[in-house]
Amino acid sequence: MRYHPVVVMPPGAVVLDLSGEAPEPVDWSIGRYDEVRGIYTQELFAGGRCVHMGIDLGAPAGTPVHAFDAGEVVAVADNQAPGDYGPTLLTAHQVDGEVLYVLLGHLSPPSLRHSPAGRRFGRGEVLGWIGSTGDNGGWPPHVHVQLARQRPPTADLPGAVTLAQREDARTRYPDPRQILGRIYE
Repeated sequence: MRYHPVVVMPPGAVVLDLSGEAPEPVDWSIGRYDEVRGIYTQELFAGGRCVHMGIDLGAPAGTPVHAFDAGEVVAVADNQAPGDYGPTLLTAHQVDGEVLYVLLGHLSPPSLRHSPAGRRFGRGEVLGWIGSTGDNGGWPPHVHVQLARQRPPTADLPGAVTLAQREDARTRYPDPRQILGRIYE
């Protein structure tokens, strides 16, 4: 694999179908990119935001979240609205001659102290840890991995967009399998 895994997943992680009701949580799971989801009921997703623009890597709370490659933390935030990311890091990396930004959401609070803005890190270094449901906006433990071609002003990105925004969002927020590898087909 070209890059270090963001989360070291065991074989057999379940690829989720979140197009309908939320399934029973499992310890190790993968939530797909560009999936039209039926699970968004919080006010944060009002207006029809249903297309997921990241990949969710489900793992037990406290699981380390690694840097896929060398980079720098450029912003941190604690996005606390119901359904939001909770503790979030935004990192910058050189990928194939361009700067690529990576949002890592749903982390644990100690992650923000461990990786403050300005921290430089190498490939595979631990950036933080997956947060508990109480820390991460109310979701089962996972990390939301989302790429952005342009630097956002804060450690926040629209993790879900409307169907009308979908085509433009795919350009702005490319498929995270670019750095995660073919973790599902």
